[in-house]
Amino acid sequence: MAKPVKYVLIGSIEPSSGKSAVALGLVPQLQNLGFDIGYGKPLGTDFDDDCDHQVDADCEFIAKTLGLSEVYMRSPILMIDQATIDKHLYHQDLNYYHQALTNYHHHKVGDLVLLEGPRTLQEGSLFNLSVPRMAEVLDTAVMLVVRYHSHSLLDEVLSAKERLGTRLIGIVINDVTDEQVSKVETQIKPFLESVGIPVLGILPRNALLRSVTVGELVTQLEAQVVCGQERLDLIVETLSVGAMNVSSAMKYFSQSHNMAVVTGGDRTDIQMAALEQSTHCLILTGQLPPAEIVITRAEELEIPILCVDLDTLTTVESIDLAFGHVRIHDQAKVECITQIMAEKFDTSRFIQLLN
Repeated sequence: MAKPVKYVLIGSIEPSSGKSAVALGLVPQLQNLGFDIGYGKPLGTDFDDDCDHQVDADCEFIAKTLGLSEVYMRSPILMIDQATIDKHLYHQDLNYYHQALTNYHHHKVGDLVLLEGPRTLQEGSLFNLSVPRMAEVLDTAVMLVVRYHSHSLLDEVLSAKERLGTRLIGIVINDVTDEQVSKVETQIKPFLESVGIPVLGILPRNALLRSVTVGELVTQLEAQVVCGQERLDLIVETLSVGAMNVSSAMKYFSQSHNMAVVTGGDRTDIQMAALEQSTHCLILTGQLPPAEIVITRAEELEIPILCVDLDTLTTVESIDLAFGHVRIHDQAKVECITQIMAEKFDTSRFIQLLN
C-alpha cells in the first residue's frame, strides 16, 4: 500500500512576498533530511516570455534548479492573465478546475509536495483556485510568507488565520531590515505565537536577493541602451542619485556597492565620477544623450548607459518598485536564500507541525 503524500501550500497575503524563494531554500533542507520532495503551482501567474506555450517561469526555474524530474512536478492547471479571465466570464466551467485540482491527489510521488499558491489569498477565486479553496480540496496545511512593513502586518495575518483556520501551521516573516529585527523578535513573534500562529522563520533583508539586473531595469523603465548591450546581466544592488556637486557625489558614491546611478543627461561631471566607482549602470534622464567622452569611458569599463524619457523622480520611483519584486532566477540568489533558510528557518518545527 502506497504511503500517503503530504502537501504544504505556501501562500502570501500580497504579491512578491517571497514564496518561490522560501520554496527554493526549503527543499534542500528537507532533501538533506531524507525527504522525497515534489513541487507544484496549481495557478500559474508568471508567464515565460521565451516560450511560445504557456509555461510558468517560476515552475520551470525551480524544477531545473532543484533537479526535479517531471514525475516530481505538478504543472499549473491554468495560467491566469486578463485574457484567461475574460474568456472564463463567457465560458464558465468551475467543475473542470475543481476536478483538475482533485487530480493532484492521484499523483502519488514523493513524501512531501510543496505547492506554491497565487499572489494573494483571494487570487484565483474566479476559478475556485484561491489558497483557501486549494487547501480545502487537497486537505493541505498552509504556510504563509509575509513581508514585514509595520504592525499592520498583524491585522493581515490575523485575518488570514480566520480564513484558513487550523490549516495555517505557521508563517515566515521575510525581508526584515536590521532596524526591524529586534521589534519583530521581541514584539511581533511573541504576540503571534500567543494567538496560535507559529513563526517558523524571520528572514533578514538581503541586498543580493533584492537586486535587479540591468536588463530588468531596461524593461521596467522602457529605456534606450546607449552602450553596454552585452552587459545587461550585471547585478544592481543599490540606487544612487547624482544631483549634487562632484565632490559630494564622490563621497556619496564611495559608500554604495554595485549601484545604478540616476542623473541628468547634461551632468557629464557626475557621470564621469560615477563611472570610476562601483557603478553597474548609468541611467540618464532629461532626454539628453551622454557626451562622447562618457560613452567612450563607459565602453572601456563595460558599464551600460541607459537613457529614459522620464524625469529623475519618476525614474527613481520606478526603480524602487523593481527592487525586491523580481523573480529569483539566478544561481547566486539561490545559494543565498538556501543559506539564509538553513540559518533562519526552523525546519525541525516545520516537520513537527506537519506530523
